[in-house]
Amino acid sequence: MTPEHKGTAQLTTAMMLSGTLGVFVVESGASPFNVVFFRVLFGALALGGYVVARGWLRDHGFTPRTLGLAVLGGVFIVFNWVLLFQSYENTSISVATVVYHTQPFYVVLLGALLFRERLTAARVGWIAVAFAGLILVSGVTPADFTGGGAYLTGIGQALLAALLYGLSTLVTKRITGVRPHLIALVQVLVGIPLLLPFADFGAMDGTGWDWGWLLGLGFIHTGVMYVLMYAAYAQLPTAKIAVLAFVYPAVAMVMDWAVYGHHIGLVQALGVPLIVTASLKVTLARPRAAAPAPRTAAHEPEAASRTATPAACEV
Repeated sequence: MTPEHKGTAQLTTAMMLSGTLGVFVVESGASPFNVVFFRVLFGALALGGYVVARGWLRDHGFTPRTLGLAVLGGVFIVFNWVLLFQSYENTSISVATVVYHTQPFYVVLLGALLFRERLTAARVGWIAVAFAGLILVSGVTPADFTGGGAYLTGIGQALLAALLYGLSTLVTKRITGVRPHLIALVQVLVGIPLLLPFADFGAMDGTGWDWGWLLGLGFIHTGVMYVLMYAAYAQLPTAKIAVLAFVYPAVAMVMDWAVYGHHIGLVQALGVPLIVTASLKVTLARPRAAAPAPRTAAHEPEAASRTATPAACEV
């Protein structure tokens, strides 16, 4: 098996796992803050064990500046998860996931706003197409503005989650010379004290077997999934990463239909190809990096700079 074939299998598996995340969140029965708290707790154990086993704590490559950036990115990531999981409750896994997949456009817009990155007319046009698709996918009607607003709130939560992910991406892009696993470990560790004041441990008394879903979110969706993604990033070109990233929302929509009977309507479905096409156009319009070098110990730190690859959604 060639490195690219191996990377394709790894990223496809990771994105399929991402697509099952919503079911684990809902089935756990815990509040979004509790879900994310235990995800970062168990995820820190999973990633920490992997990092220690690989001996990567030695010569970790962090400087005070890059460690501070990793911590800031962790703050954005943790609250991004909370908002996304709240959106599941107010909309559905399918709608929240597709709306959340507007992340690449926020990366482009925030980059232009905060760091004066070049924003071409073509990108602006594709972003407009994407948000037209977003309007269709959201399925918002006038009644949503007067009927209590839960659904509209859920759409807003998914959009805000995507915005926070975009901020995390821009911050993490500025960390070089550090393995992505170490950056992710710092980010989940940050979430433990950050979410501790919001966690309601009293509500977990009757959780019982539902702890299995929470363990899965930490060890499978944070440990195994991240290891697979980062291994794949070092072996795949940006174009393939961009395409495979859409396995995640596709699987999420199938799982939402198969487990809960939720599906988007015909008009909403018309917005999906608009978002997918625009996302690929915006992502692939970026300057392409050189072909990844073979994975060796000498090249692994450089692969860390690809943690924030905008084509993939790290949920």
